[in-house]
Formats: sequence, C-alpha cells, structure tokens
Amino acid sequence: MNHVIDPQADDLLEATYRADFAMGEHSARHLRRILRLYLTAWDLLDVADAAELALTELIANVVRHVPGRRCQTLIFLLPAGGVRVEVADGCPELPRAALGDALDEGGRGLVLVDAVTDRWGAEPRRDGRGKTVWFECLATKAVDG
Repeated sequence: MNHVIDPQADDLLEATYRADFAMGEHSARHLRRILRLYLTAWDLLDVADAAELALTELIANVVRHVPGRRCQTLIFLLPAGGVRVEVADGCPELPRAALGDALDEGGRGLVLVDAVTDRWGAEPRRDGRGKTVWFECLATKAVDG
C-alpha cells in the first residue's frame, strides 16, 4: 500500500497552482484540465492519466463528504520529477481506503488512488481545521523544471 504520512508539501515546496472554492458538479473536470495544462508544460504526460484519475477521486470525496463542499487544491512540481496534488478541506475525519462489497456502487475511490499513484496520504491540517489528502505521481524520466 502506498499510503504514508508525510509533511504537507507547502512546508517544503511552493505550489505552482492554488485554488480555494466550493466544489460543484463540474469542478473535477475543470481541475483535470488545469492539471493537464501543467503536466503538459512540465513534460509529464506519462503521469497525466493517473494524476487526473486520482484528482477526480479526491474532489468526488469532497463533494460527497464535506459540508459546503469547500476545499483548497494545490499542485506542485516535484524537484525529482513528478507532480504532487493536495486537496485540503474543513472536515476533520481522515479518509480510509476500503474495499467494500463487490456490488457497492461507491467507496473505492481511495483504493483507486492507491492503485494509480506512487504515494498518497492524509493528515490533519496544521491549523486543526480539517485535513489534507495528497498524492504523488513520479515521472519515469528526469524533468527540467
């Protein structure tokens, strides 16, 4: 399993993209487009499909489980090559990957995130108001920042 506890990247890196708003019906689609633009500019298209799928799952969790659907989304270029995406919200409950029943229509989002990313995790926000869920997709080749 790729799930680890890690310091929030804004302690270590500067976010290339940062947005803070309430998620709606089309938010995941818009954020996927934004992420793809950055990945294209960084020559990281080899991780685009996985990163877009993982981002979609994290946004879907906000829409389903966070009152008010408000979150902050951050995109980071990793120095070693790859992308890190963080989704922070005001709900303090940390998510857990659960396999669920084979006939369940939902509940597998974090299992997918685990399957398609190199690392992911969740931790309480430093201000004590909610959590940050993040993932990293590492490049298969060196990246020029």
